[in-house]
Amino acid sequence: MAAKSVQTLLEDLRLVSEERYALVQAVRDLVRATLPEISEEVKYGGILFASAGQPFGGVFAYSQHVSVEFGAGARISDPHGLLEGSGKGRRHIKLRVSDDIAAKKLAAYLPLALTAAGR
Repeated sequence: MAAKSVQTLLEDLRLVSEERYALVQAVRDLVRATLPEISEEVKYGGILFASAGQPFGGVFAYSQHVSVEFGAGARISDPHGLLEGSGKGRRHIKLRVSDDIAAKKLAAYLPLALTAAGR
């Protein structure tokens, strides 16, 4: 079975929920604006972000929210206290509406996640 493309995943998501599609697109736009050298791939049912081949996070749409996941999030000092999760490595930020992107300071966490993943 061929790997699903980012565009195909987005088209499928748009059919299910225009709101979650818009949130995922807004996250992608922010990631590309903040870290312009990133690549994307579909994996684990979402879109993973990597820089120079080093994965550092991803965006995943769920039934009631969109989650921005950081694979090495436990290494982030979390200056704003907004990261969720308590596992050994990962942390996430849940987004329910577009205003959450700014309110939860997602732009500030992206470079921190990239740095944490490279350690």
